[in-house]
Amino acid sequence: MVNGEATVSAQVAAQVAALGRWLDAPEEPAPWVVETSGSTGRPKRVQLSRRAVLASVQATERRLGGRGRWVLALPPSYVAGLQVICRSLVAGHWPLLLDATAPRWPHDDTWFTSLVPTQLLRVLEDPEQVAALRTAHTVLLGGGPMDPALRARAEAEGLRVVATYGMAETAGGCVYDGMPLDEVALALGDGGRIRIGGPTVFDGYEDDPVQTAEVLVDGWFLTSDAGRIDQDGRLRVLGRLDDMVVSGGVNVPAAAVAARLRSHPEVAAAEVLGVPDEEWGSRVVAFVVGRVSVADVRDFVAAVHPRSWAPRQVVALDALPLLPNGKTDRLALRELAGA
Repeated sequence: MVNGEATVSAQVAAQVAALGRWLDAPEEPAPWVVETSGSTGRPKRVQLSRRAVLASVQATERRLGGRGRWVLALPPSYVAGLQVICRSLVAGHWPLLLDATAPRWPHDDTWFTSLVPTQLLRVLEDPEQVAALRTAHTVLLGGGPMDPALRARAEAEGLRVVATYGMAETAGGCVYDGMPLDEVALALGDGGRIRIGGPTVFDGYEDDPVQTAEVLVDGWFLTSDAGRIDQDGRLRVLGRLDDMVVSGGVNVPAAAVAARLRSHPEVAAAEVLGVPDEEWGSRVVAFVVGRVSVADVRDFVAAVHPRSWAPRQVVALDALPLLPNGKTDRLALRELAGA
C-alpha cells in the first residue's frame, strides 16, 4: 500500500505504521481514539471508526480533485495530523514530516499539506517557503477561522488555500470553504447551533456515555459552534456558542470583535474572551499582539460595531499562547486576564 521510505521520526513512524495496519485490517477494526485539543476544558477521547476516517479521506480527494503525498506539519496525535497520515497512506505514499526548524517541502508532482493559520502566517514571512508552497496542489487551513486578509495575502502569493471547518468528532474537516463534503449533512439548531450528520461522524466518547448522549442526537453531532447557512448553502461559522459574552446585559459576539481587531494595521494577532466581572457580569477582554491602547481598541471596534461590544480590557502579548495543535490556549488567556 505504501511506497517510498520513511522520513519521519521513530515515534511518528511507529504511529504511521500502526495506522497503516489499522487501515489495511481485513475486518472493521476497533475505533481509533484521538483526543480533542482541550482548548476550553478537559480533553475528550473521540472514537473514530475506520469507515468514518475513510469516508473523510475519499470525500477530500473528490473535493480537491486529486491525491498524492501529504506533508505532516501537525501533531499526529490530533485529528488533523491523523488525517494527513491517512490521506497520504491511502494515496500510496508515506507522509513527509516537516521539520519546523528547517522546513523542506517535497518536489513531487502532486502534494498536499494541512496547516493552521499561525503556521501559514509564518510561512508567508519566508520567501523560500512561499516559493516551495506554490508547488503544492492544495494547502488546507483549519484549526481556527481564516481571516480574509490572510487568505488574500496567500492567494496573492499564488498559493491554493482551502479553509476547512470540522473537529475530531467529524473525523476532521468536513466543510471546505463553507461547503460540506459529499454526503455530509448540515443543519442549524436552537440559537444557530451547527449540527453535522453523515458518514464522517464519530462513534462516541470513550468511557463517557453521558456526554456522548448529549452531543449525538438522532444521528446528528451537535457542535459547540453557532453559524448561519447562506442562500447558496454555504456555512458561515459565527463562533463558539460560549463565545457570546453577556456584558452589562448586552450580548457581545467575541468572534466578531476578534475578527475586527485582526484587521487593525498595528495588530498581528488577536483573541477576545469574556471573563467574570463584578460590575458588568462579564467584561470583554482583548488579547492582542501589537502596539495598541485600550482607547485605540475601543474606538476601532466601535467604528463598525456597537460601542457596547468594545473591549474594556486589553492584554498586550508578544505571542498568543498555543496548544500543541496550533489552536489558541483559551484557558491560558483567561488566567492572563486575571493576572
